[in-house]
Amino acid sequence: MTLSTAQVRKHVMDYLEATECTILEVSPLHVTVKLSPRADRLLTDRPYYWGFVERTGVDPETLSFTFVFDPEQYDSLAAAAPPVRSNAGTSGAVIGAAAPGASGEMEAGAEPGASAGTDGENGAPGGYNGPEDSILARYFGVMPVLPRIGPGMIRREDVTYGSKRLRQIWSAAKDEGKALYLFEEANSKQRNTLFSAAYEPWLGVCYKVEMTCDLKREELHYIGISLTRGSIDGDFSSRLDSLTLTPRLPGNVHIQPYEMSVSAATDLLEAHLTAQLAELDYSWAEEARERLKLELTIIDIYYSELLKEPDEEKRQGVEEQYNRRRQETSWQYEPQIAVSAVTYGLFHLRSL
Repeated sequence: MTLSTAQVRKHVMDYLEATECTILEVSPLHVTVKLSPRADRLLTDRPYYWGFVERTGVDPETLSFTFVFDPEQYDSLAAAAPPVRSNAGTSGAVIGAAAPGASGEMEAGAEPGASAGTDGENGAPGGYNGPEDSILARYFGVMPVLPRIGPGMIRREDVTYGSKRLRQIWSAAKDEGKALYLFEEANSKQRNTLFSAAYEPWLGVCYKVEMTCDLKREELHYIGISLTRGSIDGDFSSRLDSLTLTPRLPGNVHIQPYEMSVSAATDLLEAHLTAQLAELDYSWAEEARERLKLELTIIDIYYSELLKEPDEEKRQGVEEQYNRRRQETSWQYEPQIAVSAVTYGLFHLRSL
């Protein structure tokens, strides 16, 4: 399985929108964004800084990034872009090339009207010649200039399928979106009518079924159950796809009372899924066990002569290796089925 550049871009943009990040610049190839405090906590790994913010109550300074979805095309367009000329200092001085969609804003920390050239008696503003002229440099030598990594710097990251940043965004989205509590958005007609609409509570669970041996297969089963009627919808995702959901209770609606607990509904969903899995074709498991028998036979034949080693110490080492090889082979080929809940939530939908 792989994702195209457009699909990766959609995943990232959806996450940035959901976490209320500030989009500074966007194109089909990249997005420049200032993270929201919520996204910064999850993506930048700065626990000490956020601990300081919580203790002191200061306004947080979040980081900014340029996420590039197609690095090769982005770099080629940046190389072909006309150079940006400085308006300050010597007229016509070239200071770099514009990246695709660059806004030309001055980097944070630069003073308005600062010249790209030199002035003053010693070739620097105010006669200062840089770090070589500092008091510390006179006694301890010149320190190398460290890269700026503060909030004023916009760092570039290539976000492609398989990249570390994309996996981090998926992990953050999975952790935050694991439990949901949503309502169906009411239409304008319902908001203006005199009668309150009845909303039916549903428990929806997305189960991941992993079938593993020396091969692996995964399936997603999105099942929903009404907490008032007890009816089960085996394709609950299709019902939700056609609806607009909101985390806030719409006006002029009321929620029907629960007739069963969430725990009892979960038991019914698990029984329904178990019945579905029992109807599947498990010939793959029998074939895996046949391959397991063959592999174990090969291991037994290989070690049969080695286990006859007269030296006790050597024979014990061979036995440990033999048992380890059998355990590893059994773990690899033995068919297994694992079921886990990926996403779940309570959905309040208009009663049919």
